[in-house]
Amino acid sequence: MATSDAVLQVLSGAGPRSFSSDLCFSNLDLAFRSKHIKYVRKRASRHMKMFKCSSVLQDCIGKQWFKRSGDGDLYLSGNATIKRLQLLRCKCQQAERVSGVTTEGGNGTWFVDGAKTLNLNGAVNSPGVLELGDTQQLTSEKEVLTSNGSVNKEEESLTTNGAVGTGRDASRKASVDPIEEEAWELLRDSVVYYCGSPIGTIAANDPTSSSVLNYDQVFIRDFIPSGIAFLLKGEYDIVRNFLLHTLQLQSWEKTMDCHSPGQGLMPASFKVRTFPLDGDDSATEEVLDPDFGEAAIGRVAPVDSGLWWIILLRAYGKCSGDLSVQERIDVQTGIKMILRLCLADGFDMFPTLLVTDGSCMIDRRMGIHGHPLEIQALFYSALLGAREMLTPEDGSTDLLRALNNRLVALSFHIREYYWIDLRKLNEIYRYKTEEYSYDAVNKFNIYPDQVSTSLVEWMPNQGGYLIGNLQPAHMDFRFFSLGNMWSIVSGLATRDQSNAILDLIEAKWSDLVADMPLKICHPALEGQEWQIITGSDPKNTPWSYHNGGSWPTLLWQLTVACIKMNRPEIAARAIEIAEKRLSRDKWPEYYDTKKARFIGKQARLFQTWSIAGYLVAKLLLADPSAARMLVTDEDPELVNAFSCMISSNPRRKRGQNNSKKPFII
Repeated sequence: MATSDAVLQVLSGAGPRSFSSDLCFSNLDLAFRSKHIKYVRKRASRHMKMFKCSSVLQDCIGKQWFKRSGDGDLYLSGNATIKRLQLLRCKCQQAERVSGVTTEGGNGTWFVDGAKTLNLNGAVNSPGVLELGDTQQLTSEKEVLTSNGSVNKEEESLTTNGAVGTGRDASRKASVDPIEEEAWELLRDSVVYYCGSPIGTIAANDPTSSSVLNYDQVFIRDFIPSGIAFLLKGEYDIVRNFLLHTLQLQSWEKTMDCHSPGQGLMPASFKVRTFPLDGDDSATEEVLDPDFGEAAIGRVAPVDSGLWWIILLRAYGKCSGDLSVQERIDVQTGIKMILRLCLADGFDMFPTLLVTDGSCMIDRRMGIHGHPLEIQALFYSALLGAREMLTPEDGSTDLLRALNNRLVALSFHIREYYWIDLRKLNEIYRYKTEEYSYDAVNKFNIYPDQVSTSLVEWMPNQGGYLIGNLQPAHMDFRFFSLGNMWSIVSGLATRDQSNAILDLIEAKWSDLVADMPLKICHPALEGQEWQIITGSDPKNTPWSYHNGGSWPTLLWQLTVACIKMNRPEIAARAIEIAEKRLSRDKWPEYYDTKKARFIGKQARLFQTWSIAGYLVAKLLLADPSAARMLVTDEDPELVNAFSCMISSNPRRKRGQNNSKKPFII
């Protein structure tokens, strides 16, 4: 009776909040942030963070459901078949006990947020309280969770009203493409579990590699295609868990050499580590250990992680129809922290984000420091997504005003100064230099000799692209695929520019796609230029890795861009080429040589985002309407503001009234 009363208090809000519908997941509200329990061990890293979660896994290990890796971590056995709810043997310690009722009591009750539902891999929806004693009834549904995470169902799949792409695969035909089937099996094998709940996917699961490095971690950017693939499958829990757990990591202490970066920084990656509890050999403690760049090669903070997080959050809401996640107080706070970090005033005169080398997908020295296109496209997309998701309140007025001003200035800056085609190249070729004037045409003092003969010959008559970077006296004329693709997806490029980018890809197919899509950048740095810019990086040799290598994961961005511009045949052609080799080559991370003939010399096999990128591309081609969760159309207000800026001559002289202008062009 006392147990029932306590549970009712929790569900009615009278008692303190406990764990939410994720198995061992805290409610994550602001009050809990200040009360969360830290676990400190001598053997753990100096600031290892965790959600207090004790996993009693002795029975599971005895039945060979789990295996222990060399470093002590536990993972699902590859040949085990587990009944769905038996994963609930993980017992979570509550941060706050309720009237003496805990999960460690004899009743084995799981406390669930009354406003949410418990959903295991998209299979079960059970409101209120789920009791372990009821597993006999629930498991009678003839539904099992296999070791690769797939769910076999006999009953009709549950869907969410208003969702985009929900339950799409429930009606798929029995005859599945063998490459897709293999890809799904590999993707599910890469899933990382935290206290029995899926939380992400590791970067690579290469059994041939003797050096793991950090490929066994969950990377924010790497998980994006995996998350989208699961959303398109109607499996929302792993994405929801990922979003909320990484949100808590955002607020934790991050220090390198006595210096802490700004609040709002998201980690590059995290790892689930397992430790035995003191004094109890039968129980273990699972710990989330984030890396904000302190352990990364080069020690570079991941600027793109927070931007991708906002993009995935928006996609989750649009695909699942569940807007309750983005409306939570802690999630709203997390969005604002990212925005304040990105919109903070600095010395820069441009509306673009100023970053160091290696702060995005190209995470090594490649001469992209300054204002790389990839960061600007993600920044623009995140700003639009945040504006869409932020709840209106008095405290957000100034932030929204700054956000809108930045959107206008950023779109004008990229469209006007980053765009090149044959006509623009001819204009740059005729630039005058050393113009000291508010009315200067060559605003950035670009030297015409930067326009090389090879670039002029390479540029097609029809088509163009957004350059890789723009700084004083420097234009990086390399074509960067991700930046251009996401400029199309986000609407940063105009419709004419977007079509011209796809025209260029078709015209230069043999250079950008060749035997495996898609070149990360073109052309490669060679000779003395490679030595100076990369520091003679042995991994970024010409036409390898980030220096002109071909990355299969870029298939999904290409597909979304083509679908938005109603040109899916381009993506279909690229996917057809990829299918000839990906499975046979064991899903490598990247390919080398100009035509992508070789598997990359240091490429990991069974790279998760190569697998997920292919799956997303296939799923979106099968149902193009699902791309709506990622695509952003041109905002009429921004288009109008952009037109006004063009017609009013942005080279106006400085004056007292102009000092009140909220953005700089």
